[in-house]
Amino acid sequence: MKLKFNLILTAILLLSTLSFSQTKELTMEDAVWNQWFSLYPEDLSQIQWKGDSYQYTYIEDWSTIYVADIKDDKPEKLLTLFDVNKKLIANGLKEIKYFNDIQWLDNDKFLQIYGDFAYIYDTKKNEIVTSFDAYEGADQMFYSKEANAIAFTNGNDLYMLDSKRKLTKVASDIEEDISFGSDYVHRQEFGIDRGIFWSPKGNLIAFYRKDESMVADYPVIDFTTFPASVANIKYPMTGQTSEEVTLGVYDISTRTIKYMKTEGPKDQYLTSITWDPTEKFIYIGVLNRDQNHLQFNKYDVYNGNFVQTLFEEKSDKYVEPEHPAIFLPKTKNQFLWYSERDGYNHLYLYDTDGKLIRQVTKGAWVVTDFYGFSENESKIYIQSTAECGIQRHIYEVDMYKGNLDILTQEHGTHNAVFTTDKKYFINKYSSTDVSNVIDVHNNKGKVESKLLISKNTLKDYKLGEMKIGMIKAADGETDLYYRLITPPDLDKTKKYPVIIYVYGGPHAQLVTDSWLGGVSLWQFYMAQRGYVMFTIDNRGSADRGRDFENVIFRQCGVEEMKDQMEGIKFLGTLPYVDENRIGVHGWSYGGFMTTSLITTYPDVFKVAVAGGPVVDWKYYEVMYGERYMDTPETNPEGFESTSLLNKIEKLKGKLLVIHGGVDPVVVPQNSMDLLLKSQQLGVQIDFYTYPNSEHNVRGRERIHLMQKVTDYFDTYL
Repeated sequence: MKLKFNLILTAILLLSTLSFSQTKELTMEDAVWNQWFSLYPEDLSQIQWKGDSYQYTYIEDWSTIYVADIKDDKPEKLLTLFDVNKKLIANGLKEIKYFNDIQWLDNDKFLQIYGDFAYIYDTKKNEIVTSFDAYEGADQMFYSKEANAIAFTNGNDLYMLDSKRKLTKVASDIEEDISFGSDYVHRQEFGIDRGIFWSPKGNLIAFYRKDESMVADYPVIDFTTFPASVANIKYPMTGQTSEEVTLGVYDISTRTIKYMKTEGPKDQYLTSITWDPTEKFIYIGVLNRDQNHLQFNKYDVYNGNFVQTLFEEKSDKYVEPEHPAIFLPKTKNQFLWYSERDGYNHLYLYDTDGKLIRQVTKGAWVVTDFYGFSENESKIYIQSTAECGIQRHIYEVDMYKGNLDILTQEHGTHNAVFTTDKKYFINKYSSTDVSNVIDVHNNKGKVESKLLISKNTLKDYKLGEMKIGMIKAADGETDLYYRLITPPDLDKTKKYPVIIYVYGGPHAQLVTDSWLGGVSLWQFYMAQRGYVMFTIDNRGSADRGRDFENVIFRQCGVEEMKDQMEGIKFLGTLPYVDENRIGVHGWSYGGFMTTSLITTYPDVFKVAVAGGPVVDWKYYEVMYGERYMDTPETNPEGFESTSLLNKIEKLKGKLLVIHGGVDPVVVPQNSMDLLLKSQQLGVQIDFYTYPNSEHNVRGRERIHLMQKVTDYFDTYL
């Protein structure tokens, strides 16, 4: 089947609505807590293929592993928590409380990393094969099947523990500001999710060494101690001295470390760490601090010497590498590379001498996930937005011609788990009218078996109607997706207040063709209380291409607000919208947008609730802040014009600012300075803090948070 842009499907989607005609009403508990429990769609938790077989497993109630064949719709109980704990106790090991993140190593054995403990269980022999009992508090545990060993961090140090329980300290330093193997390098920007990288054959361990001794301390107050105490964190703000990172390689046989000679400024960024299949080389994406020049470099792991630059990527704005190279399983001198160089995130085929062989995927859409190669390497399997910007489908791509065959048909958001040989995949999807479906497809897209069709857990609730549609951006050309939720029993002769829920920044897409349109139940709860809820993904948000996102460069908030105002114009065309009662709410970048909107357009917005807002980009961290804003020294006009400290005097409506007391992401100084500025100007704003919360308010405290937000709108809007 050849790919075609399914215009009919898209048209149907844009007219699709979600509504229910029952009488039960949501409570705040339902909207915030039960959404993830009793009201969450039925699922087959942690579903995956069992080794390289055609059997799949899933976990029920965190305590029982079930197994089934793709041709058999009758799953059988494979293993229980009681069975495993019985064996663990018999071996003098600690018990576990639940199954989570089990990894099948072959058709019979799985690995579970449980806190600072790991074990391998053989389901055929019904026994513990290997266990790894690391130091208490061990973190970042990574297993190598080839070495049959675990590498992990404890504090700032890096260790290795083998199957014979021999413990080796790989790297440490007496300086408390130097760490090894941490995943919190470059504040986890550039797709970094780990600091430990096993080599393909298990003979070597690459790891980040991070030196933060030159980075300024930022005080975090712990109010739970008596008296309150200070715990300093390292937080390099835009334009300030940043951390210094290098990459080391530990040779297990010689117990020696070689550091790769990544020449250049010490505050450059090292990302996209990729092992060569031969283990002789390692590849590093070396990105300058300005983030506009990437070199993908090759290094000799045995002496650390630079070998060559395979290719470079440059931009007059920024380059944002977020993936390692993907080597072909058999043609070991070729790899795929993600790049936005043509304006969209696509895959390019290179050889290890740096020769570009071809661009594999191409079009005005983005690759959002990669699943692997066919056995003969002539095909690859991906997830992308090729059908529609708010949908995700699974595709087979011809490596030579670039032709796409779509493997999923129903509109919505599809995620795949492929068998080792890529002949079958588990397809898990939802849409605006499907809560959760799991089935098995072959690699031609044919459905082989239905595993789950989830019941609608909200069928008894009286919820408002949801609609997804499109309007034009402020540039008059770009299509923007919006989501509109209206109150149940909407009376179009009446006027209703509106709450705009906003994020608006990079790396997020709020409007999706998925269950509930990607929205939380709190928005349906608010619609139930008589509010019209509206969200628009302005230019600057994710997965619509490079130029769509980087419109924010050096002027965060400016173009985004223009697009949000186009949403206001659209709302003005709806007869039931009260244009004199418009509120706005968002968190993090959304908190910045919320405060920007009510101070930039004080005659439009009556009430705002801003959570964890960036108030001035000079207070934000180097890696993210400088990518989008440069520095206060190089872009003074941009920092000046986007600072909320310079806008708060224009506030006319009611503004509630909420901030976590120990927020290490958007540090509390942002809100504190806004309070100081408002006091100096005589501007009244409201403030609330969660003293022991970080950037997000989690757990049952979130019910308190959303009640606080709700009460504010109820009182003032």
